[in-house]
Amino acid sequence: MRIDILTLFPQAFQALFSFGIFQRSIDCKLISLNIHNIRDYTHDKHHTVDDYAYGGGAGMVLKPEPIFEVAESITSDTRLEDKAGRLPIILLTPQGRLFSQQIALELSRYNHLILICGHYEGIDERVREHLVTDEISIGDYVLSGGELAAMVVVDAVVRLLPGVLGSEASTLDDSHTTGLLEYPQYTRPEVYRGWTVPQILLSGNHAQIAKWRREQVILRTLERRPELLDKANLSVEERRLVSRQKQS
Repeated sequence: MRIDILTLFPQAFQALFSFGIFQRSIDCKLISLNIHNIRDYTHDKHHTVDDYAYGGGAGMVLKPEPIFEVAESITSDTRLEDKAGRLPIILLTPQGRLFSQQIALELSRYNHLILICGHYEGIDERVREHLVTDEISIGDYVLSGGELAAMVVVDAVVRLLPGVLGSEASTLDDSHTTGLLEYPQYTRPEVYRGWTVPQILLSGNHAQIAKWRREQVILRTLERRPELLDKANLSVEERRLVSRQKQS
């Protein structure tokens, strides 16, 4: 997968992409990450990327020219369409659709993504209307810029790509992959400060372990994110488990 990020602060991404799964994925050519400084596509000596809003109001607005030019420079030597359809050009904005594991999976099916990091008071509306194909928010709050949101999206998408985590099974039990939260995890030592690992996990009975983990998935989701259970695919017995737990 190729990922291009348009930003005013390219240095913000240096630390994240220079270690761990990102560095391994780049070294193994599983992903190609390209950071583009929007200021490099301005044409005045001050490298101006923003201006006052027409109609007045507080704050500055990102100008359309440099954003269009950097995006067009990327697409001029690449296919305008990905195997899954039109090449996604995604604006990170509080007004976008709320990011989720399902959206990360959707984006992981593309060969190429372009992410635009918003800043200041916002971005010229013509960028939204005539360039951007999708808008994503990572939560109902406002950040000082889209860089952190871009990092979140890239991290969630890249770890879903084949070969990135080493084992294809690594992501199958992640929280939200199935719409529910993940079961509790334990490792050595078996006893720590008097706290013991549940005996079922030491039994070697894989069927019973799988059953216990499934129950824990449901109980943990009920405790922490009960609204997720409304859309979950639960068996009749699992629904009864939820009912009993609510009544206890």
